[in-house]
Amino acid sequence: MPIRKAGWIAVSIFAFFGTALAVDHNLPHAFREYPGIEYRLGSIPLPPDYQERTEWVFARLMYPPGWNNGYAGRDNPDWTEGTSLWSQDFPRADRHFAEAVRRLTRIHVRSVEQCVNLDDGNQVYNWPWLYAVQVGEWGITDAEAAKLRDYLLRGGFFMADDFHGTVEWQVFQESMKRVFPDRPIVDIPDSDAAFHTVYDLDDRYQIVGHDHLREGHKYDGYVARWRGIYDDKGRLMVAISFNSDIGDSWEWADSPEYPEKYSALGVRVGINYIVYAMTH
Repeated sequence: MPIRKAGWIAVSIFAFFGTALAVDHNLPHAFREYPGIEYRLGSIPLPPDYQERTEWVFARLMYPPGWNNGYAGRDNPDWTEGTSLWSQDFPRADRHFAEAVRRLTRIHVRSVEQCVNLDDGNQVYNWPWLYAVQVGEWGITDAEAAKLRDYLLRGGFFMADDFHGTVEWQVFQESMKRVFPDRPIVDIPDSDAAFHTVYDLDDRYQIVGHDHLREGHKYDGYVARWRGIYDDKGRLMVAISFNSDIGDSWEWADSPEYPEKYSALGVRVGINYIVYAMTH
């Protein structure tokens, strides 16, 4: 998968231009640490440069869990305080991926993540790239769906990851119908720029999560699907990695027990989506 040179020099110059997001980079929402499902608060040390102001930040979507929340009874009933479904792989995956983007691109990347709550005023509009994990078990409200729709139509980009099988697809699909009642979820064509902006990703395969390496899949999610939702101009607004766990490929990228091929593809997919979002 060779690196494409076209567009690299322009990435920093054109970062976030061409969007209609109401972004105020001079007044970003304050960074805050949260406890995660897998990592207690403070177990991942803060990098020394965590307060640096940069052009790109890994923004992780916070959300209420749905009826099929796999962590029910083990999580914090107040999902806004962490240790909830949205904090799977967090913050290890976020910081590993941010480090990879720093090494592999010229994008000025913050070393720590930003947790984003759609119910928190206009916070989401400060972060034009948004990621969510375990979206087959989420329970976003109608108000949150409306805010997400507005965010995306203004130029935002949403990466939906780590959900598997028939039931989780149905939960996610129902949620996205409330976000976009009139826009279908479709397979992203191999020719789409999102698969060729930095890396040529014609050879994509299922990215298996750390706890499912023996089976090679989770539930009945046997085949990876790369799907999306487009705006009226053909811009990819929502990138969906169904039956793959890209978050795990970032989280376990430094583990000798986790197959390198999964992290290699996961990092490349993520970088392509970032650069696509910053230039389209």
